[in-house]
Amino acid sequence: MKFETPLIEGRLIKRYKRFLADIELEDGSIVVAHCANSGSMLSVNDAGARVWLTPNDNPKRKLKFTWEIVKIGKAMVGINTQHPNRIVAEAIEAGEIKELKGYTGLKREVKYGKNSRIDMLLTSEDKPDCYVEVKNVTMKRDRARSAPAEFPDAVTARGAKHLDELADMVALGHRAVMFYLIQRTDADGFTIAADIDPTYAERLEKAQKSGVEVVAYGCSVSPKKITISRPAKYLG
Repeated sequence: MKFETPLIEGRLIKRYKRFLADIELEDGSIVVAHCANSGSMLSVNDAGARVWLTPNDNPKRKLKFTWEIVKIGKAMVGINTQHPNRIVAEAIEAGEIKELKGYTGLKREVKYGKNSRIDMLLTSEDKPDCYVEVKNVTMKRDRARSAPAEFPDAVTARGAKHLDELADMVALGHRAVMFYLIQRTDADGFTIAADIDPTYAERLEKAQKSGVEVVAYGCSVSPKKITISRPAKYLG
């Protein structure tokens, strides 16, 4: 996924009210940016961290900037949760996800389950339909290079519901994949933060026993583009 307009660099002052962040730009001016991330953003909201924003000159938009990337230590991290579905879809269509090759159709936001929408539905004449739910992963509490990224960074009842519905699809004879997209450049492994949301951890284990597959991939992140770059080992 390439950014359509050049990003603007700044420094994070603070993130607040979930969807707002004060940013100091390189010229010293302070702007309020949209923070498209409903999680706690634990480990990726350090005051003073370098950040990159997308500018927007649409007069109808209240906020003229969107926070896209933060640099934590040496790691670049994509924090905008509106991008993962596009990033994953582009990688699937390019044949870069070995676990999801061989499908001829890809539809996004398809209704299924109990009043839900699946992020991606993959279809092929010679395969069962494949339901793919995508989660954005940014948290890494241990900054050691060998440490895994973690999900979730806050309690997610919605995420637990998605796991149950994926398991229902397997019971109906379909394939179901829980895809964790690690928008960090410093994590080759992935694990569940059971201490933050034990219910989610339990439901994922139950879903796996029902046949739901877990797939995790890391990203290359830069102010020019964010793309899938490597498989990540799921550590349970």
